[in-house]
Amino acid sequence: MMGTLAAVLAKKKIRTFQDRYVATVTGDIESVAGVLKIVRINVRYDLKLPADKRADAEDAFNNYITLCPAAQSVVAAIKITHELELADDA
Repeated sequence: MMGTLAAVLAKKKIRTFQDRYVATVTGDIESVAGVLKIVRINVRYDLKLPADKRADAEDAFNNYITLCPAAQSVVAAIKITHELELADDA
């Protein structure tokens, strides 16, 4: 997921170097009918960028998930939530 979003951001000329772009991923595992299953994946992206690129970053974030092979492979079985926190590049 992180790589797909990075690729979409790159097309919009938004850099995603390690000091600018971080993903924190958590998940929930539950017993479903006696079988442990991953039921939720939560992704929080933190991105530093120039203020004039905010709209482009939000557009990329709102559209990348449908292009992501990993997300599309599991989205029917695992609930995926994601959020994007933007910070001005200093």
